[in-house]
Amino acid sequence: MRVLGVNALFHDPAAALVVDGQIVAAAEEERFSRRKHGKRPVPFAAWELPEQAMRWCLEAAGLEPGDLDAVAYSFDPGLAKPAEEMGLPDPWDWLRRQYAERAPQFLAAALPGLNPAAVRFVPHEVAHAASAALASPFPTCSVMSLDGRGERSSHLSGRYHEGRLEVLASQELPHSLGLLYESLTEHLGFLRSSDEYKVMALASYGEPRFLEDLRDVFYATPEGGFVAEAPDWSRWAPPASPGSLQDPATAASLAPDDAHGGLPPAHADLAASVQARLEEVLVDLATWLHGRTGDTALTLAGGTALNCVANSRVWRETPFEHVWVQPAAGDSGTALGAALQLTAEAGVTVEPMGSAALGREWPDDELAEWLRAARVPFTTPDDLPAQVADVLAADGVVAWFQGRSEFGPRALGQRSLLANPGHAHNVRRLNDVKGREQFRPVAPMVLLEDAAEIFSGGPVPSPYMLFVHEVAPAWRERIPAVVHVDGTARIQTVSTDQPRLHATISAFKERTGLPVVVNTSLNTAGRPMVDDPRDALELFGSAPVDLLVMGPHLVRRGDLFGVGA
Repeated sequence: MRVLGVNALFHDPAAALVVDGQIVAAAEEERFSRRKHGKRPVPFAAWELPEQAMRWCLEAAGLEPGDLDAVAYSFDPGLAKPAEEMGLPDPWDWLRRQYAERAPQFLAAALPGLNPAAVRFVPHEVAHAASAALASPFPTCSVMSLDGRGERSSHLSGRYHEGRLEVLASQELPHSLGLLYESLTEHLGFLRSSDEYKVMALASYGEPRFLEDLRDVFYATPEGGFVAEAPDWSRWAPPASPGSLQDPATAASLAPDDAHGGLPPAHADLAASVQARLEEVLVDLATWLHGRTGDTALTLAGGTALNCVANSRVWRETPFEHVWVQPAAGDSGTALGAALQLTAEAGVTVEPMGSAALGREWPDDELAEWLRAARVPFTTPDDLPAQVADVLAADGVVAWFQGRSEFGPRALGQRSLLANPGHAHNVRRLNDVKGREQFRPVAPMVLLEDAAEIFSGGPVPSPYMLFVHEVAPAWRERIPAVVHVDGTARIQTVSTDQPRLHATISAFKERTGLPVVVNTSLNTAGRPMVDDPRDALELFGSAPVDLLVMGPHLVRRGDLFGVGA
């Protein structure tokens, strides 16, 4: 059975292909269009489809549109209600619903040869839930989806068993933890539906002194849902000027050495208070769900599941033994979830998602041709891990381009910037390279076999960088670049499943005694992660990076520009 999943209606348009229960390909449109998040989540953009991502998924499998058994669209307009009936202030939402109703015709126009009758609507929260539960390694598991909004709800709690979903609770709009967090993001001057992760980082610089007030504002209910409508945040902190923190020069001035990340103290304290309350509510919801299912495993999806601090509290403070989060937990993951849901409903067994490396890749000889065409001097050494480790040990910055690109927002060793964690200045240095706020942390990659010695308070293995761990006190001064202001780190464990990366970190450990390297996404501020070789060459040519690793090939800045590292 061949199913193409499509997310298009809100933001992060994406496509995913599932063939006979196996995830073959998945990619976000932003990686092709080079437009962050693909588009803004406004009704007037709802008609835009992830055309390049869809075509690439089919090409990757050697399929034509007419070969598809189904196209799964991750929104069901038949379930939607007018925005005013749901308490949402969006007078143009009717336009979004009309575009969704016409999605079969739009898809057939974008993919000539596709029968519009092959398009099937999958409810948005179900698509989120399926992206977690059906992709996880747990055939029976509890599942929670929490995001901004779907057709008429913002949350689903349930259980998957043998590919079938039992819904146990849902939350009707306008109550939404995702929309509440988005409104806070906007109030603090960041870009709504884009910069929520910055608010999570900022929270570590504040004190949750408004927490008690917020316990009366949003809270879990006995039925497994919650009350959550965005309040007037001005009660606790004045609003920032609209868009004030979207200017790169302003963003770069927000310093980590300031007690509140360079922002007004009330802003950092409000971020800390909302973050703490969100964590409490998620723990309450997950505890309620466990009481209904008794399962050992919980799977999570929806944009709220990208809040790695909250994920760690759910792992620590609920009865679940295992917590598995979809790496593409945001709306892009609904493309995958919709395809998996239709596959499971057809009685086909779904194979677990073994990796987030589901995007484009280039053979080694094609990468060499790209370098030759760009007239870039390069080498192809037998000892690549050793040479990269030498650069890192000498405090160089490395652009790392390997294999298939990641599906989801995290750089996981396919498209990464690497650096030495032993020097505290590398936080500021990498934020300068990327042109982003200085209060933003950078994350560690750690050899799986060494992780438990250095990090605690979160699950290990942690291959998708979706949990926060405490850094052991003895290690905080040894790897200061990856220790956030609160003593934590968002880790990625690296096993021999990524042989070249594992060998490189091992070689770095031989030279420095540190089984950890800094990892941040291979991009600059406001741009999607690098995806193809041209993107990598453009970044290397414009940013102060010392070494570009493309597959087995190395490009040194000194060889290209005649300057040293």
